Amino acid sequence: MLTHIEDLAARHLLALFGALHLELDEVPGYRTLVLLGPAEPGFWPCFTASPEYTDGAPDPMNRWSERVIGAMAQHLDAKAIFPFTGPPWPPFTGWARRSGRAWPSPVGLLVHDIAGLMVSYRGALAVRDRLDLPALSVSPCETCTDQPCRTACPVMALKPTAYDVPACKTDLDRPGNDCRARGCAVRRTCPISQTYGRQEAQSAFHMEYFG
Repeated sequence: MLTHIEDLAARHLLALFGALHLELDEVPGYRTLVLLGPAEPGFWPCFTASPEYTDGAPDPMNRWSERVIGAMAQHLDAKAIFPFTGPPWPPFTGWARRSGRAWPSPVGLLVHDIAGLMVSYRGALAVRDRLDLPALSVSPCETCTDQPCRTACPVMALKPTAYDVPACKTDLDRPGNDCRARGCAVRRTCPISQTYGRQEAQSAFHMEYFG
């Protein structure tokens, strides 16, 4: 089943970002949750060719996610769940950590074994069967000796226990700051992020909503 889901996701440049077994009362009737995120390189050109990106209506990526992952759920007799629908908001951060493929980084953000600090989840599929899951991974931060994420932010807005959002937004308007156009400097400096292949245009798209 996981291989089938992976094949379906790849058609839309999505990747399996982790999976976990659900408690009986988490999503009643479903036993396994599969997390989906952008497959890089290639996700951004796939998304920008979609009708959602070109129709001028609000929230194009969320609408794209609902259409694509919703169709996958219908095909699999699964339930589609999205991080942007709420309240109540589905606990994607907790699910990510339970999947064994994402961990708290030294700056508090989640770090993923493939996407690094560029990790994002477009949605999840809850399936009825309790599937066999791959072996757990190990946090890349354990072998990252330099940990450049700790010093990449000039205003130190990101810390293990707090995120200074006002300081971050203020610094975005500082001359010479390129986070708005290229994505968060902390996320970019992660060695795993640098191997992920995410295009700067995609980061700029998300920063426009943030800033």
